Amino acid sequence: MSAEKKDAKAPPPADAAKKDGGEAKKGGLPVKLFGIVGVVMAIEAGALFFVFKSMKPKSATADVHAVVVANPEGEKITEVKAVEDKFQNMQTGKVWFWDIAVYVQTKQKNAELVKKRLEARQAEIGEEVSRIVARAQHAQLKEPDRQTLSKQVSAVVMKIFEPTDEKSESMVERVIISRCRGLPLE
Repeated sequence: MSAEKKDAKAPPPADAAKKDGGEAKKGGLPVKLFGIVGVVMAIEAGALFFVFKSMKPKSATADVHAVVVANPEGEKITEVKAVEDKFQNMQTGKVWFWDIAVYVQTKQKNAELVKKRLEARQAEIGEEVSRIVARAQHAQLKEPDRQTLSKQVSAVVMKIFEPTDEKSESMVERVIISRCRGLPLE
């Protein structure tokens, strides 16, 4: 009887295993699963890192080596005045006068030819710039970088100096609007 009492007082075998830590709890989180998922995610992150790193554009920096380029006298850049005048704009409902100076950059070897062509077509260039200013919106004339005005004036100047054949290069390197000041007429 005493053996039976001892068996009755003894905890059931499942409860004894839980106390000893031999069996996992049914509601607990499996540690092995988290470990496996973590390793898989780390491998995936590493793979994505290398894929995206290989796809990015290469950096624009490069080793700089001192190279002396021969710049003959005819290759130096010079500026020639194309037009300098005051032009009227009434797009805001008020009369504005815009004091504009346009210069053309050209190579030294082309400077005399550019000056002659600008003098010969000075009225045409002045008229085209006047039309551009008259049609321009006030915001376009007040742009800090003068991008819109510069594109339109450059198109006029480039049309005058367009190359005669495919092999020849343009005599005009760049068109510069050095002054563009608006003065309201009161």
